[in-house]
Formats: sequence, C-alpha cells, structure tokens
Amino acid sequence: MTFKPDCEARRWWAFAVLLVGAFLPPLDFFIVNVALPSIRGGLAITPAQVQWVISGYAASYAVFLITGGRLGDLFGRRRVFMAGMAGFGVASLICGLAESPAMLIGGRVLQGLSAAAMAPQCLASVHSLFAQHQRSRALAVYGATIGFAAVVAQALGGWLISMNLWGLQWRAVFLINLPIVIVVLIGGTRLLADTRSQTPAPLDRIGVLLCALTVGLLVIPLVEGREAGWPWWLCLLLLGSPLAAVTFWRHEIAFERRGGTPLVSAQLSRAPGLVAGLTGVLFFYVISAFFLTFSIYLQDAMGATPLASGLMFVPFGLGFLIGPLTTPFAIRWFGRFVPAIGMLLEVLGCLILSAAVATAPTGQSPPITLVILAVALLGFGQGWALPTLIRTVIDRAPPGGSGMLSGVVNSALQISAALGVAVLGGVFYALAAPAQNASSIASGFIATLLGIAGCLVVSALLSVYASMPRKAQAAASFPSP
Repeated sequence: MTFKPDCEARRWWAFAVLLVGAFLPPLDFFIVNVALPSIRGGLAITPAQVQWVISGYAASYAVFLITGGRLGDLFGRRRVFMAGMAGFGVASLICGLAESPAMLIGGRVLQGLSAAAMAPQCLASVHSLFAQHQRSRALAVYGATIGFAAVVAQALGGWLISMNLWGLQWRAVFLINLPIVIVVLIGGTRLLADTRSQTPAPLDRIGVLLCALTVGLLVIPLVEGREAGWPWWLCLLLLGSPLAAVTFWRHEIAFERRGGTPLVSAQLSRAPGLVAGLTGVLFFYVISAFFLTFSIYLQDAMGATPLASGLMFVPFGLGFLIGPLTTPFAIRWFGRFVPAIGMLLEVLGCLILSAAVATAPTGQSPPITLVILAVALLGFGQGWALPTLIRTVIDRAPPGGSGMLSGVVNSALQISAALGVAVLGGVFYALAAPAQNASSIASGFIATLLGIAGCLVVSALLSVYASMPRKAQAAASFPSP
C-alpha cells in the first residue's frame, strides 16, 4: 500500500487514514471495559459472558494477527485493509444493535478478526509510504497513536455513556465507530494504492486452524468453567489444549521442512533466551484483567458514574505516556534490567492499590491520593516495561527472523490479555459474584490485583533471563559440575 504520488501532502493524508486503522483496534479493546456494568444491566449478561466480551475480541485478534499480515502480502495491502475496516464497521454495528449476549459476543469476535486483518497492513505500509529518512518519525507517530488510543479509551467510553447521546447509553461506544469507518473507507479509496509482497509466502492454513484450536481449547474452559461447575467435557477441552499445541508445533516444523513459511519458525525456539522472553510476554499482559475489574469495582462497589470511572484511568494513561519518554535515561542507568524494573513498579502499584482497598471501610472509597498514585505507577511501569520487553525479545531473534518474531510477540500479548481476563477475571467473579455487594467485589478486586502482581514478578524474572548475554544463559542452563 503506498500513496498516489501527487504531492507530499497527499502522502501524509494517506498516513492519517492508516493511523485511524491503527487507532481503532486498541480503542475498542479498552473502551468496552468502562461500559461493561451498563451492558450487564442492559442485556442481563452473566459474568462468563462479560469475560467473553473482552476475551473473544482479544483471542480472535491474537490468533489471526499473523495471518492478517500474510493476507496483505498475498492479496494486496489496501484490499485487505479496506476489507478489514469494512468488517470492523459491520461488527461495530452488530455490537451496537445487540439484543442478546450471544449477538454482542459474536460481534466482538468479528471485531477482533477484522482488526487482525487491517492492523498489520498499517505498520507494513509505513515502509512503502515513506523513504528511509522519514520512517523513524512516522513510526514514532504510529506508536504514539496506539498509546493515545489506550489512554483516551476509558475516559471516552465513560463520557459517551454518561452523555447518553440519543438514548444510546452503552451502545454509543460501538456505534461511534461507524462514521469513522465510513470516512476511512472513502479516504482509503481516494488516497491509497495497492501493494503486495513480490515473493508472498503461501498461507499456512492448517497452522492457522491448529493455532485457533489451541487457543480456543484453552480460553473456552477457563471462561466457562467456574459458572458451569466444571463439567467433564470442559475439563476434557482444557486437557486437549496442550495436545493441540504439540500438534501445531509438529506441523510447523514439518511445514517448514517442506519449504513452506510457517506461522512460527522452529528456528525461534533455538534462539537463546527467546522461549523465556516469549513466556514472559504471556505473563506480562494479564494486566488486561485490571481494566475489567477496576471499572466494575468503581461502578458497582463505589457507586461511581461511568464518566467518573473512566476518568480514574487517566493517571494510568498519563503514566503510560510519560514512561516511554524516560526510557532512554532508564536504559542508560539500568541497562537490560529496565523491563523488570518497570514491572516491579507495576507490582508496587498493585500492592498500594490492594492495600488501599483492603483498609477502606466497607462501602467507602479508599483514599483518592493513594488510588491515583497506584494507578499512575501501574501506567508508568507499563510504559517502561512494554516497549523494552518487546525490544528484549525481538533482539533474541535469529538472523532474518525479526519480522516473523514481531508478529509472534504481538499475538502473544493479545493471548496474554485474553488469558488474563479468563483466569483472573474468573477469580474476581468467584469472590464477587456470590454476594454481589461492595465487600465481595472489593475482595475479588484485591485478589485480581495480587494475581496480576504475581504474574508480573514471573515476567520480570523471565525478562532478566532473556536479556542475559548468551554465554551467561548457557552457564545458567547448564551449570558446571
């Protein structure tokens, strides 16, 4: 995908179209959190279905993210981008008009699939849209756009629900996408020209299906198990997930040996520290459960309005924006330990917030100063840890493997988000749902925060190991007698 070369201004207008494509997927992941209490009241949705609203989006996005990039190489990046954008609009309409939980969840899954089609085309297009000397600036704007989407989503969602525009209530957080999608489709038709890879790799269809099966067999039981009482068939599905994962991995090895381009190359597993780094990524993004449970705690336990709830995420957003700006100085002082230190700051934020909630009298808000400090620490630590952790993992890539690995890392982040909501969201509802009062909701929120903190400690340790010099890794793995 490249611009039609009429003028320099046209290039930047084309870039603006692509930025909207990068903006919408994270916006719709985060904006729905603040709307969930309103959705639950409007659709009589169960706790498991609440989890599906988030996990369904994240899981479908994760599984098909790498595939979306391949489709752009095969069929043309503008064509796939426009199809993904149109699908995202249709999915948003389905969500906005949903009259049942099943319709809403189906729309969210379609949103995730559409996001997986359009998002990879945005980043890939920067290389064809800009000359080498302009790419750094364009990539910086691209990264800031994604960060900005995560920052404004909660507050925007709270404002839309509180304003109750045209009586839409929570439906507005989905229907607001429609005019944006229409403008992008018109702009894309006029501004974007099609490109595709000169040597496109054939699509690994069986690999895609096996990957989807692996994630599905894992997420479905984790979301449904608590509410269904863990019947035998859900336990069987959960046990089937590692078997599907082994089958997927064996297929990838065989597919690569036959000369195909797999979703995940076997060479990645042989790179020192890479498996540890990717495992750290899977533990890292469980913070997705924080956005779900904090919003429910604020609205259902503390009686906050959707707008007030959304505004309580602003300190996180500000911390997340400031964090990356200070990472060059942090790297100068702390080197390869920056991801771990960022995660430990997040752990500190979790502990402060859980202590504030635990010591507050039942039904009363914890000290606002402590809450703001804790949420800001979470955001700042995330701003330190996320980009440096990704860099740590991608630096482990074998020669020529960084492109594939970046897709794997992004998919791992989304899988982590889905699992965070499935597992820690399940813990939250196990404690909060039986009584559904301020005390039980607070207990569930505290347990979620402690679970997030534990996962971040594991991720921090794995990031330290992954960033060790390769000789040191070998010594740590195979100590001398």
